[in-house]
Amino acid sequence: MAKLKKPHADLMLHYRKVFEISIIISLVLLIVAFKFFPHIKPTKEVLQAPQELIKMQDVQQTRQENRPPPPPRPPIPIEAPSADALQDVNIASTELDVNANVAPPPPPKEEKNANAEPQYFVAVEDMPEPIGGIQAIQDKIVYPEIAKRAGIEGRVFVKAFVNKEGTVTKVEIMKGLGAGCDEAAEKAVRETKFKPGKQRGKPVNVQVVIPIVFKLE
Repeated sequence: MAKLKKPHADLMLHYRKVFEISIIISLVLLIVAFKFFPHIKPTKEVLQAPQELIKMQDVQQTRQENRPPPPPRPPIPIEAPSADALQDVNIASTELDVNANVAPPPPPKEEKNANAEPQYFVAVEDMPEPIGGIQAIQDKIVYPEIAKRAGIEGRVFVKAFVNKEGTVTKVEIMKGLGAGCDEAAEKAVRETKFKPGKQRGKPVNVQVVIPIVFKLE
């Protein structure tokens, strides 16, 4: 048999009536509120800041006074020569003798600059050559140990400045390999004697570029 709930213990028995009554009461309250209080607006608060009074002051315009220029300095008194001194002065003749032989002025002395560097030609008729050929320079090359371990090979281009006596006065590395190869090539070129370059049969200072080969055996 199914168990029946007792009427006083059933909570859902009057739920529908209570819900409808609560809705009706809420609607009545809303109608009364709109009827008796139709215009409800929030009050606006106006804040008035205190006004500051600014006093204007009249600024007097200044005038620039034109000062008079300073008085000129008094002249320095110069003692005039006496009459006795003027009698001893002999005035030379200002007449020009056209027929007189006048020696020409000496030529200007040329100032020689001892610190001036000599000029080196880039191209001449007979370019300087190392005595013994390029092989003489290659025989003086000491292959750097660092370059050997790193397996560096190639060419180093050295510019040599050869004077009239065939001596290398200065060297410059145009293109190097590094790892000590540039220094070795520079040292070998400095220690080499050259046949001086010639222009019109006369020895002159010439600059020449020499390739140095670095190759591992």
